[in-house]
Amino acid sequence: MSEPNEVTGFSHVNARGEANMVDVSNKQPTVREARAEGFVTMQAATLEQILAGDHHKGDVFAVARIAGIQAAKQTSQLIPLCHPLMLSKVAVDFAPQPEQNRIRITSYCKLTGQTGVEMEALTAVSVAALTLFDMCKAVDPGMTLGGIRVLEKLGGKTGHWQVDALQEVSP
Repeated sequence: MSEPNEVTGFSHVNARGEANMVDVSNKQPTVREARAEGFVTMQAATLEQILAGDHHKGDVFAVARIAGIQAAKQTSQLIPLCHPLMLSKVAVDFAPQPEQNRIRITSYCKLTGQTGVEMEALTAVSVAALTLFDMCKAVDPGMTLGGIRVLEKLGGKTGHWQVDALQEVSP
């Protein structure tokens, strides 16, 4: 049953309050897409070092991109009750925002299936951010990660949803 439980109101909790994996076998496969974002804020010098390609660990963006893509593909092993999905597309991108001493990370996930890909998009952004932190922590241990959220989802019963334009300005 993929609808919220009548007793608990949550789809991943049964009438006895126990966690359970949603049964999506009766859903029709549709194209599903999700976009997410997150931010890594750092010292200006750290951002400059990354952008100049002078980081002693190499191409920080390339490593973080691969980590995010791999993470999206492993979401069901990381988050209990997530279905294993056959993703047809995962993209992770970085947009430096020097005026705010941060990097905006975005992800895009797509598949044709019976359940959405929001968790995969969020996992991709999260692990890419963690990887950026890991690669730069020796020079800037005070970096912060935040603003991780779904920006848009398409497909399935709820159709198209996106962040309200008033919420577009992120922390």
